[in-house]
Amino acid sequence: MFSFENGVFSVQADGHYLKIEPYKNNAFRIRVRRDPYFPNQDNALLPREDCPVDASIDGDTATLINGDATLKIDSDGRLLFYNSHGVCVLKEISSAKPLKYKAREFIDIGNGKFKISALFDSIPNERIFGMGQYQEASLNRKGCMLELAQRNSQASVPFYISDQGYGFLWNMPAIGEVVFAKNITKWHAQMAETLDYLVIVGDTPRKILEGYMSLTGTPPIMPEYAMGLWQSKLRYQTQKELLDVAREYKRRGIPLSFIVCDFFHWPHQGDFKFDTNYFPDPRKMVQELNEMGTELMVSVWPTIEKDSENYQEMKERGFLVKNNYNDTHHMECVAPALFYDTTNNEAGSFVWSKIKKNYYNLGIKAFWLDEAEPEYILYDFDNHSYAMGQCLEVGNIYPLKYAQNFYDGMKAEGQKNILNLIRCAWAGSQRYGTLVWSGDIMATYHAFRCQVSAGLNMAMSGIPWWTTDIGGFDGGRSDSPEYRRLIVRWFEYATFCPVLRMHGCRIPWTENENPISGGGLCGTAAPNEIWSYGDYAYEIFKKYIFIRERLKPYIKELMSEAHRVGTPPMRPLFYDFPSDEITWDIDDEFMFGKELLVSPVINENEYERAVYLPKSDTPWIDVWTGKRHEGGKTVLCDAPLDKIPLFIREGGKLNRNIFIGE
Repeated sequence: MFSFENGVFSVQADGHYLKIEPYKNNAFRIRVRRDPYFPNQDNALLPREDCPVDASIDGDTATLINGDATLKIDSDGRLLFYNSHGVCVLKEISSAKPLKYKAREFIDIGNGKFKISALFDSIPNERIFGMGQYQEASLNRKGCMLELAQRNSQASVPFYISDQGYGFLWNMPAIGEVVFAKNITKWHAQMAETLDYLVIVGDTPRKILEGYMSLTGTPPIMPEYAMGLWQSKLRYQTQKELLDVAREYKRRGIPLSFIVCDFFHWPHQGDFKFDTNYFPDPRKMVQELNEMGTELMVSVWPTIEKDSENYQEMKERGFLVKNNYNDTHHMECVAPALFYDTTNNEAGSFVWSKIKKNYYNLGIKAFWLDEAEPEYILYDFDNHSYAMGQCLEVGNIYPLKYAQNFYDGMKAEGQKNILNLIRCAWAGSQRYGTLVWSGDIMATYHAFRCQVSAGLNMAMSGIPWWTTDIGGFDGGRSDSPEYRRLIVRWFEYATFCPVLRMHGCRIPWTENENPISGGGLCGTAAPNEIWSYGDYAYEIFKKYIFIRERLKPYIKELMSEAHRVGTPPMRPLFYDFPSDEITWDIDDEFMFGKELLVSPVINENEYERAVYLPKSDTPWIDVWTGKRHEGGKTVLCDAPLDKIPLFIREGGKLNRNIFIGE
């Protein structure tokens, strides 16, 4: 049974109700339920705008045409998606006898909830990019099983781009998994009421991604004060220590965009304020930093411990995440604590009111939203429930709502160009000014290699702002020659990420024997400033900091483009050169904007590397040697410790002087 009304196509077949909504920019949203009552719930999507669509019904089949995208429904009720050239790019599996497979599986688990799966035919040699951040070296997701769940260093952002010419959004925040197998693609949600996904068709990755971003939102314009070096470590214990570091940068003539005040600068988790024993005059601290041209960012955790001055009120008002069967705390770091429920709008407003009073009104206009997954002790997702529903059903949306709580509060204060650092994201998070970093990764070459792919897949997931802890978070000795080489290579790479950010828990860790005199509730890691790694490394760091400074006009253009249409500053080679087949298999190079090709040195004791230069209508220029190379070739580049292979396009806005400083 078909019906078409107000631009929405409805189908009733095989005990299911389908609602098919054409979205602008060649997209269709598909929703399926066991009943005809579809809730008004957009999840990752912005509210739908009407768009022209041609619909035709021929007996028990139907065809919908929306721009370059065509959706056909065959006599078995199967959905097939076509591009403007009449090529089928995605189709549900066949339910033909005798196997009796179902393309849409609903397994009743009670209370109107279901385990829901969606199954599609697989193209064996298809390439798939995106899906968020997983700590894997591979860029291509084909052949992978990915958990749809948020964890420390894992961000499930369920949107991907296929080299077959379509993008796919799993618009369901449920815990689950997806399998991109050779013989089938299967999505699964452990608890849901509605199957919900979107397919967008386009001839190029740029067209697909920019179309997707128009449906889920683009980031604000990144403020210029965030485009230089960020300094952070675990942790600056006192106001004096933090200011002394900023003063030293100023004395050395090194511009500093941000300095970060990390965790446990507070009396208790959930107080959302400075401990004045160690930060006696935060307003004065902010003012002095601003006079030096530096902004202060403060860490915020969504954890509330029972000794917090806000715990009792938040508990009584239902602002905390609830447990279903294990009535205990959610996390333990220094003290047991519970997470606040970011999906509860009143809880979000309450937390922002404390942030505004104790931080924002002091002149602090950027926040580090840590523990954003949230990081449960055991990630026992079935144990937790939110205002929006069970964690199994909506858990992946927690970091998006966390970011939105702060974004809405800051926007209400009249702030523009909002930016907050956060440890996790979901589809649509980008519209709330989220800069995602890759979590508590290890200080190893393997982890470094994984970040290159992680950042590019985040870009292809619609998250344009991404960064990483330079040198890795966990480990690394500043007096180790081996580690000094690693952090130099990592710093060179990070210079051409959306944000250049020093952070890490360096060895050795020092516990406070006397917390009252030593600086707070916990100890600190070893120094992590750029002068902490010896004179040779220091000079290399300085070199790249000033390259970054000279690149700021170019970076401003990239950030403006990200805001206007959603194109990420950092992206795989195929984004700009899709007609060059080789670029689709290059996973250790990337473009920083359309003019700069970056080839990070990711292996230990590597001092030359092969670089593929995409086919281009203009030659490539090696920024260090000035040599001119035609595209479509691989060149072998010298890569001494102070040089990362970089190429610019001849005749563009960038020139060698930016890099060699002449």
